Amino acid sequence: MRPVRDTVAKVPVDIDVDRERITGLTREFRQRSRATVKDRWHAVRYNLLLALQAAVAAGAAWVGSHELFGNESPVFAPISAIGTIASSVGQRFRRTIELIFGVAVGIGIGDFLVFLAGSGPWQLGLIVFLSIVVTIFLGGGPAVVTQAAATAVLIVALAPQQANLEFSRVIDALIGGFAGLLVIALVLPLNPLRVVDRAARPALDRLTEELTETAEALRTRDAARAQAALDRLREVEEHMQSFEDALEGGRETAILSPVRWHRRGALSQYVESSEYIEHAVHNSGTLIRRAVTVLEDDEPVPETMPNAVAMLADAVRLLRKDLGIGVEPEAAREQALHAIDQAGRAYDAGVGFSGSVVIAQVRTTGSDVLRATGIERTEANRLVRLAAGGRAGDATQAAAQAAREQRTDPRGPKR
Repeated sequence: MRPVRDTVAKVPVDIDVDRERITGLTREFRQRSRATVKDRWHAVRYNLLLALQAAVAAGAAWVGSHELFGNESPVFAPISAIGTIASSVGQRFRRTIELIFGVAVGIGIGDFLVFLAGSGPWQLGLIVFLSIVVTIFLGGGPAVVTQAAATAVLIVALAPQQANLEFSRVIDALIGGFAGLLVIALVLPLNPLRVVDRAARPALDRLTEELTETAEALRTRDAARAQAALDRLREVEEHMQSFEDALEGGRETAILSPVRWHRRGALSQYVESSEYIEHAVHNSGTLIRRAVTVLEDDEPVPETMPNAVAMLADAVRLLRKDLGIGVEPEAAREQALHAIDQAGRAYDAGVGFSGSVVIAQVRTTGSDVLRATGIERTEANRLVRLAAGGRAGDATQAAAQAAREQRTDPRGPKR
């Protein structure tokens, strides 16, 4: 009987374990659901103007083809307009040209083969195959290939029922593409600086948060906390591609839209800073990785080491803020120099091997921030040496003077 009692006694324990597991899974599901809804709502808000642009462009394309050219059913015009709007930001003008080129290729191949072989299933397959092969041979990208193949299909499928389809298809492609560009450039142009800032925010905010977390991990000697910050930092790499795409879109809008030309100066500052922002992300990863090793190896952590990392985080935060509103990033520059000063003091206080790498990465990332604020390379290196020697105040004054000189240099800033 004893084995039976033992089995019965274990049942409540197993039930409790299962209940805790189910409760934990339910809690995790609720948290993910809330995060997903929040992320989706953010995505909707971010793309609201894009949806409005597509709606206006589609309506304008329909009206243009129907009223101006008498096309009774101008289906392809709004489709072309939406294709132009929905294409990758920064590639819309190219998308329009590709769309028109793809239509022309598809019509040429479709007409030629229908004339030779007629229309039917096997002719349709052959025409699609040849359209794709010829378009690729001519150097067309995915958008051109898709348009050529789709147009060839329409020629084969609809030509017997609708006369002069070729002409209306070309006209619709032209009207739709240029209606999309018109909406982008004049009717509802995006603010290029805002587009770039929104795209940069996730990457730079994440970088700021993880540097701050690393500083706290160093203060509390919590290696697990630093490792978690390092793991989350990998998300920054995912956001950087969106940032690069937004820079292309900002340049496109600043070129196409006269009402946004006044943003060219502020946008160019962001564009010139992007290279050094990317360097700062990579160097911060090395910094945090070595901070984990410092804690795992129980190396000394002078108080000024976490101070340096925290100040570096503030410098990144201030950099994004100033670039986003298009002002001179003086505050970010000053904070980066103070971070380098604190790093120099930490080195003087005594650190281990990995600690010395953390100090070096604070200096390197601080230099990246200085470059992103518009300081040229030689001057940035001089300021880093000055700040690391305990003369952050002198370095700040020198940085301000260097920035003024570069702004007034008729040859433009030296990067």
